[in-house]
Amino acid sequence: MTSTASDHPVAPDLLVIRALGLADLPAYKALRDEMLHACPDAFTSDAATESRKPADVYAPRLGPGPAGSGQFTLGAWADGQLLGAISCERENRTKVRHIGHIIGMMVRERASGRGVGRALLDACIEQARAADGIELLTLSVTSTNRRAVRLYAGAGFERYGTLKHALKLEGQYHDKDLMSLALPAR
Repeated sequence: MTSTASDHPVAPDLLVIRALGLADLPAYKALRDEMLHACPDAFTSDAATESRKPADVYAPRLGPGPAGSGQFTLGAWADGQLLGAISCERENRTKVRHIGHIIGMMVRERASGRGVGRALLDACIEQARAADGIELLTLSVTSTNRRAVRLYAGAGFERYGTLKHALKLEGQYHDKDLMSLALPAR
């Protein structure tokens, strides 16, 4: 049985956004496996392959350690359950160190439309702003996912291109919009 948003309302004041740690990896993997299965055209990874991986394979997404590094995964929690997550990755190469890449944005269906995605995105942008030297955030989003495109545009992201045929799923191609957000110096 599929639950509806009204079955599990999420009050914004009960939502806790925090960085995920090693102890959170099983909950993160369960969320990721669920989302890859439910929304196959939204992710470049496929559910069958990822479901075989152990939870600790996602440990690098948590970041190298120190706060302000610009590599992290945030989770949205309510009543002890992980409702959504978002990651920011950053390369160590000097010439591109000023760019953070948002990946793996996901919100459980029952929490969709309740502000969880916006809260995660806002927290991710703020943490990226606080990181040492991140000046630009990028992401890609399936072009037909209008809700996600509106979310990113509403946060100030602008489309700078489209990668045609970015995904091929069951013989059908899906384009990805490429979006960026400049983070002004503070």
